[in-house]
Amino acid sequence: MNSNLNNQQLELFASVTINKPQIPGLQYIEEFIDKQTEQELLNLIDRQRWLMDLKRRVQHYGYKYDYRTKKIDYSMYLGILPDWLFPIIEQMVSLNLISEIPDQAIINEYLPGQGITSHIDCKPCFTDTIVSLSLNSPCVMNFDCTVNGERQSKLLKPRSLVILQGESRYLWKHGIPPRKSDQWENQKIMRDRRISITFRKVIV
Repeated sequence: MNSNLNNQQLELFASVTINKPQIPGLQYIEEFIDKQTEQELLNLIDRQRWLMDLKRRVQHYGYKYDYRTKKIDYSMYLGILPDWLFPIIEQMVSLNLISEIPDQAIINEYLPGQGITSHIDCKPCFTDTIVSLSLNSPCVMNFDCTVNGERQSKLLKPRSLVILQGESRYLWKHGIPPRKSDQWENQKIMRDRRISITFRKVIV
C-alpha cells in the first residue's frame, strides 16, 4: 500500500463537529477521520520502529523529545515528518484548527492498564497548540486546573481529535489514569490497545 493517504481518502474525512468543553481553549472533535483511514494509519504505524523510551512504546518524528531533561534543540532533529501524517495536518489546516504547521509528532501506544502522568507539555519547547488524535480504543482523560484545583474529564473516542490552546494548554494539566477500564456516564468502558498521535510545533 502506498504510504500516502490519497485524495479520495482525504475526502473521506468526516464533516466534523467541533465541541468546546468548559475548559477555555480546549476543543474536541469526534470522528475526525473515518474507520478506513484509522486502520491504514494503524497499519503504517506498526510498520515503523517502536522505542522503549518510557514504560510504554513510543515513536518520535521531526524532533526527538528528551523526557529526562525536558528540553528540545536542533541536535534532536530527526528530519521532516513522514508523508503519511500530512493528510491529517492538511485537514486540520483546512478546518482552521491550527495556524502553524507542526514539525514534531510523537506516537504513544497505551495497552490496557497503562496511562500517562498528569502534566503540561513543556512550555519553552512547544508553541501554543497541542493536537492529539486517538486511534483504536477509547479512554478517559483528566484535566486538572493548576490555578484552583478543578478537575474535568473527557472521554476520548477512537478517531477523535483533542486540541489544547490558551488556558487549556498552559494552565491545565492533562493525564490518563493507568487502569483497564473507565466509568463514563454510568457505563463501564473496557480499554483496548490505544494509539495516540500528538502534533506540536517546536520552539528552537
